[in-house]
Amino acid sequence: MINHWKKVLILTLAFLFLIGGMSLAQDLPRDKTLVVTGAMWGPPSTWNILIPNPVPGTSTLVYETMFAYNPLTNEYTPWLAKSGEWTSDKEYVLKLREGINWTDGEPFTAEDVAFTYQLAKDNQIPYSPIWNWMDSVEATDDYTVTFKFSQPHYAEWDDELYQRYIIPAHIWKDVPGDQLLTKTMKNPVGTGPYTYMHAGQDRMVWERNDDWWGNEVFGKPAPQYIVDLVNQSNNVIMGMLMKGEVDLSNNFLPGIQKIKDQFGLKTWYEDEPYMLSWNTAHMPMNVLRKPMDDPQFRRAMAFMINSQTIVDRVYGGMVKPANPTGLFGEGWQEYLDQDIVDEYGFEYNPTKAKAILDSAGYVDKDGDGWRDMPNGDPIKLELIVPSGWTDWMESIRIIASNAKDIGLNIVPTFPDSALYDNKRFNRGFDMLIANMQTTLSSTPFDYWDGVANADIKGDANNNGNWGSYDNPELFDLIDQFNITRDEAKKHEIASDIERILLQDMPTVPIWHNGLWAQATTNHWTNWPSEDDPYGIPVTWANAYQLGMIKTLIGIKPVN
Repeated sequence: MINHWKKVLILTLAFLFLIGGMSLAQDLPRDKTLVVTGAMWGPPSTWNILIPNPVPGTSTLVYETMFAYNPLTNEYTPWLAKSGEWTSDKEYVLKLREGINWTDGEPFTAEDVAFTYQLAKDNQIPYSPIWNWMDSVEATDDYTVTFKFSQPHYAEWDDELYQRYIIPAHIWKDVPGDQLLTKTMKNPVGTGPYTYMHAGQDRMVWERNDDWWGNEVFGKPAPQYIVDLVNQSNNVIMGMLMKGEVDLSNNFLPGIQKIKDQFGLKTWYEDEPYMLSWNTAHMPMNVLRKPMDDPQFRRAMAFMINSQTIVDRVYGGMVKPANPTGLFGEGWQEYLDQDIVDEYGFEYNPTKAKAILDSAGYVDKDGDGWRDMPNGDPIKLELIVPSGWTDWMESIRIIASNAKDIGLNIVPTFPDSALYDNKRFNRGFDMLIANMQTTLSSTPFDYWDGVANADIKGDANNNGNWGSYDNPELFDLIDQFNITRDEAKKHEIASDIERILLQDMPTVPIWHNGLWAQATTNHWTNWPSEDDPYGIPVTWANAYQLGMIKTLIGIKPVN
């Protein structure tokens, strides 16, 4: 009997907790509330913009950048800045908009911009490395900031202009240095179009800042409230979309293309691939292990993989096969040399993969049906992805099947995500699938520096060159691209980089992951799309400034 009443009490408390969590959403007028999901994977806990992953929306909804960047047109839009220009090879001058206030009423000035960067010089925070090539930053008047550089990194600075969130000096100057990365900064003070309203175990709620400076410049965001729900299972999110309870989902939802028309769901493209591309999924190979140390073996892997099967079978046409260079998007493809791709590129061709392996001596020496090393040692390799990443798990099963077709024994393996990361950081793998450091940006430097950077000496290589590929010539070319302003020279360097990557193949680009976005029209309409690309509907951290604010301005309430 006691156990029975314990169960009743527990269920009652759980129900009351659930009702309490739902009451806020019920109290908000639905025609003024945008409900989104797909960015948060746990209860909101920190709004500290200095760390890589604060509560989604903290970046851009609250703290803003000097410029916004449109990856569809490869164009910058002045944001907090009115303009910016290189006044010499080593000096960049930024002019700020006037009349902007922080949400506590204090004026936004050049001192805030200078403080944001000086903080990184005086303390060890994630963007402190910029001071390896920056000499000084100075607020030369209330609305002018002058940056001087010892060795300008032009490509990285292009990113900096739309990825560095400016913080209020009058608040952050009082934060002790040892708390800069640990203080939660709840109720953050920013210059942006929304402010903190409520944080619960299952959601973050933002309220529109009707005094936002941008109302007069860009237009007023339509939703008065944004409710960002913590991610649940695919089935739950799919059900909420079909019932119109979620307005925008940035989750990967397998099968969405089969029901989108039935339930009036909106995607960027009406038909395949449905989604914009967001990053490049590729297969790094650990060159410290045999036979991955052989460029011919690595190149055979490129011809072995049937990317189209992954696109069709795993994603139902919701992604695109990767360009052999790994590049996509306007800002990257501007530097793509099609002649290089035609000469050195690859496509699914098991016959050619076999010929390359045969020529390099990887043949079946003992008659067991599997290829061996040239010295007769057996080849048995593991290809890893995190357990639970069902689309990637199915993808490497297909790759293992492709390998079997050419006589290679590659075993798909699924460690938990923590072990996967440990193996990735510490070279404890043969092959893996990754998409980190390959996200759409304004410069292909980000992709090249991500898959083939020179940081291969430490115990935890966590900057993208997971396979420890070492090529000083390539690293120098990537650096030269970074520090060159001459566009003709940059195109020459880009061609050389692409040629080396295709010849040596330290990693195989396989597919371009999608910018997952599914919207309903029960409560909000006029979503951006291929036909009307005025914004980009993405709520992921550090992606709002790529078009979500313009989406918030452009959508319209149904009622």
